[in-house]
Amino acid sequence: MIRLLGLLSLVLATPAAAQMVRVESGPIQGSAADGVTVFKGIPYAAAPVGPLRWHAPEPAAQWSEARDAGRFGADCMQNGFPGATGSGQPQSEDCLFLNVWSPAHADGAKLPVMVWIHGGGFVGGSSALPESDGAQLAKRGVIVVSFNYRLGRFGFLAHPGLTAEAGGKPSGNWGLMDQIAALQWVRRNIAAFGGDPAHVTIFGESAGGESVLRLMASPTARGLFARAIASSGGGRDTWPGIAAAEAKGAAFAAKAGAGDLAALRALPAATVLGGINLLNKEEAVYSGPITDGAIVPANADRQFAQGAEAHIPAIIGNNDDELGFVPAGFLPMVNAPALATLGTHADTVSAAYGTPENATRHIAADVMFTEPALAFARWHGRSAPTWLYRFGYVPAARRKPGTGAAHATDVIFQFDNLAHADFAATAEDRAVAGRIADLWVNFAKTGNPNGAAPPRWTRLDPEAPAMLAIGTDAAMAPAGSLALTAISAARDGK
Repeated sequence: MIRLLGLLSLVLATPAAAQMVRVESGPIQGSAADGVTVFKGIPYAAAPVGPLRWHAPEPAAQWSEARDAGRFGADCMQNGFPGATGSGQPQSEDCLFLNVWSPAHADGAKLPVMVWIHGGGFVGGSSALPESDGAQLAKRGVIVVSFNYRLGRFGFLAHPGLTAEAGGKPSGNWGLMDQIAALQWVRRNIAAFGGDPAHVTIFGESAGGESVLRLMASPTARGLFARAIASSGGGRDTWPGIAAAEAKGAAFAAKAGAGDLAALRALPAATVLGGINLLNKEEAVYSGPITDGAIVPANADRQFAQGAEAHIPAIIGNNDDELGFVPAGFLPMVNAPALATLGTHADTVSAAYGTPENATRHIAADVMFTEPALAFARWHGRSAPTWLYRFGYVPAARRKPGTGAAHATDVIFQFDNLAHADFAATAEDRAVAGRIADLWVNFAKTGNPNGAAPPRWTRLDPEAPAMLAIGTDAAMAPAGSLALTAISAARDGK
């Protein structure tokens, strides 16, 4: 009774009742500004530390007093990447937090929900980056959720002992289990914020986009979302099987001097983190995400080609100059692994670009991002409404001859967050950002990106694919090319 009276007095003292919400673990206190209420740093699972390191997510601990949800939680453990700006948050193994943005006074509204999955190659990233702040989308009448998930070796480590401990349940893909746990939390709790658990759209970029594709193809995630947006997600890459991943996990344990699971879990976080980043995957002792046979039954392209993915409305696309940030002198090094995936078709594909210079400039980006976006859209378009796009807008302050929209430059536009940009945005920049955010929100609300205002985005016809080309203006354009056709033939063994 005393606790109940204390909670009641706190609610009465709150300036706006919408700032106080009770979730399954206890009451949380958010903050409201400019028509949006935000709750940050909500635990969606128990801290994955001690015996819960490399363990499926467990329920978050309960609390009785109102929890301050005014600050982001810690980022998951990761090494910084030269030239990249981080979130500014501290890092910790205790990092399974999510954030919710809702329109003010959304109580009982049953609004559509958009759940963001951040990128970072499964080794970096954060839900607290300014460019993915959800306020501008929430102002359009949706609930926005972002979350952290375990990264690097904390998130993706298989080991024979861990497999045995799991007793037939999934093992190794701890970061993907976190993603699923966050979506399950949304299903159980989002109504308290005014969201509709039956109308959840997942969206993500880069590793987040690939996560979207993998979740669409995962039996364990079925029913947790109704729509999907995959941006620059690739998806053609082959993840190692559990046996190969276990061998790398065992090699890491041996190198670290950990003879059993207790010793492995007792290793200092810095030892587990190692030197892994986007350029250093420590491939001898780190598997990355795994084809575990349960959460990830098979390669995503195989699943989609067979129609085994969730048949839900989807937007799929990528940027028109994904690797434009790579200096010309480094492109041959980047192209080598891309060409290797083409096998005996490599010369045919290279010739399809017309000149060696064009091939060198574009082949790696097309193999990694552009062709997969087209292929996944065509496969998915056979069974569900699908819209394909290519983002090619470059902010006025960043334009220079011969360059387009590089990898990840679209994220700040998707969220209409140019107020957080590190360049001076023009009226044209802001108009493009507003247009893209409107398309994304329309899709979350109705399952169709089109609204009353232009552009008119035509649903994909798998036999004659067209895309929305997003530049200064947005208009429909043919999606294929001789080079992309040659890449598809090489990848599909035709």
